[in-house]
Amino acid sequence: MEKLSLLTTEEFNPKSQTLDEMSTNEILTIMNEEDQTIALAVNRVIPAIEETIEKVVIAFKNGGRLIYIGAGTSGRIGVLDAVECPPTFSTSPELVQAILAGGETAMFHAVEGAEDDELLGASDLQKLNVNENDVIIGIAASGRTPYVKGALVYANSCHATTVSLSSNENSLISTYAAIKIEVVTGPEVLTGSTRLRAATAHKMILNMITTTSMIKTGKVYKNLMVDLNASNFKLRERAKQMVCSITDVSYEEAEVVLKQTEFDVKLAIVMIFTNVDKSQAQQLIAQSGGFVRDAVKLAEIKEG
Repeated sequence: MEKLSLLTTEEFNPKSQTLDEMSTNEILTIMNEEDQTIALAVNRVIPAIEETIEKVVIAFKNGGRLIYIGAGTSGRIGVLDAVECPPTFSTSPELVQAILAGGETAMFHAVEGAEDDELLGASDLQKLNVNENDVIIGIAASGRTPYVKGALVYANSCHATTVSLSSNENSLISTYAAIKIEVVTGPEVLTGSTRLRAATAHKMILNMITTTSMIKTGKVYKNLMVDLNASNFKLRERAKQMVCSITDVSYEEAEVVLKQTEFDVKLAIVMIFTNVDKSQAQQLIAQSGGFVRDAVKLAEIKEG
């Protein structure tokens, strides 16, 4: 087993060795200065993130899923990203999922020993009937969490695409993944507290993976969330504003068409742009793989 003291995430940060003697302003300043290095660390691993996204897009198109698995803060970061996909992109809860060592209880309370159980990682993943169409991302800041290792080993046995996300070079879990994302953020201001820079970097990377994958599967038009689930007043108003902005119709007209589509923004946009009814717009979107631009172009071709 790798010694924790040898990990970059466990090293002492020389800039913060007198943290307990600093003023509040000094603490905030050094934390802010150190946080500014996170984006640069993420930039260095963009090729690996890109490779991951390409696999996720293929998975989505083939009926597969994106599944995060981790323990503690790493697992919670996965949960945060996964639960935002259905309201943001109208995806099913099954498309992007997160498994947290210790289950739902561990989201709010530490479950002792869960992260050290390699067999538990495998058995938790086994419950989801993982197959070759899925992408499994094991998240561990240290890069050596047994729970995550066990999950990746099991995922490989199912021929799923495996990805490791850690904050140490040459991490243990990387040896069990087809794609390794090692975003090295360096020693934390508070030694070993990887809920700080390491976790922030991981959240940024998960944001990039899901957002870009959704864009590449037709969930976005221009830079707008045209597949959002307009489940409350705020989101319904956002839907109306999007339709107004994109199609240049009045607020009232946007509202009328959106009510016809049950606030399906993509349908409303295609109906207005192509002057077709709801059923025809649904066909155009289906034939275009969910992409609004392609649906409109297809209508123009048919009309021409």
